Amino acid sequence: MSHITASQIAPSQIAPSQFTAVLVGGPDHLAADRRIQSVGSATDTLKLPHGAGYEHFRHQGESTEIDGERALVFRWIMHTAIAE
Repeated sequence: MSHITASQIAPSQIAPSQFTAVLVGGPDHLAADRRIQSVGSATDTLKLPHGAGYEHFRHQGESTEIDGERALVFRWIMHTAIAE
């Protein structure tokens, strides 16, 4: 399984080879502004740095709209700790 690290970019700034991802689930304290991300692939697991670890999200075929543009829904699948 491959991982991509998320970078926060406004949906209007995303290059054509990028997708807007909406992150659903995971920790309640994950800020709303971090739940919209730019991703390069819908088939990779999105690995979002958060606190002392990573939150992992995966696209499972769902999509939605943000500001009239299609966005892929990535659902939370697990948390991992940063190795020391």
